[in-house]
Amino acid sequence: MMQQILPSAVACVDTTADVLDAPTAPEEAAALEACTEPRRREFTTTRHCARRAMAALGVPPAGIPSGPKGEPRWPAGVIGSMTHCEGYRAAALSRTTDLHAVGIDAEPHRPLPPGVLDSISVPSEREHLRSLEREFPEVHWGTVMFSAKETVYKVFNPLTGRWLGFRDARMTFDPAAGTFRARLLVPGPDVDGRRPAWLTGHWALRGGLVLTALALRRGRAAR
Repeated sequence: MMQQILPSAVACVDTTADVLDAPTAPEEAAALEACTEPRRREFTTTRHCARRAMAALGVPPAGIPSGPKGEPRWPAGVIGSMTHCEGYRAAALSRTTDLHAVGIDAEPHRPLPPGVLDSISVPSEREHLRSLEREFPEVHWGTVMFSAKETVYKVFNPLTGRWLGFRDARMTFDPAAGTFRARLLVPGPDVDGRRPAWLTGHWALRGGLVLTALALRRGRAAR
């Protein structure tokens, strides 16, 4: 499902069921020491997807340990992103020669809990969502925005080493094109010698899920 909104330079593997016998690499063991069983299944299945994506890229399978903040540490020459939610796991990887970064996120397509939208957005964004809701009432736009902001963070943080708050990027959506644009209100990442103020990604509704993806290609505008 996720591959449909990613460029061809990205290998994406996803699943709607946990892989119960997925092996783990020795360097991943520390992250599993205090895990609950549901978290263990999320961890091992997303990394199983990531290793299958490595194979699709022609990269030997490798362990993916967690960094100090839980972020995945990819093998040399590879960048990637993983996501998991109720009933879905995915990993998207690319070679560093093709992309600067890739981010993906998946969320169940249902309304956000009360109060969440106000905490992740500003009034102008909420007005934008209200206008979209009038034309496309079947879409839970708050959840689409939440997912898109998660995806932007997954691209921004690895490239800058900095936190990006939910209100540090202003989101707009184009329903016809299936795209979103994020206007960064803080200095952006260095992309081919420039710091873009806007990042553009894609979103879709598939199988009861909101899917969002953003890829920063080398030498080209962001997708």
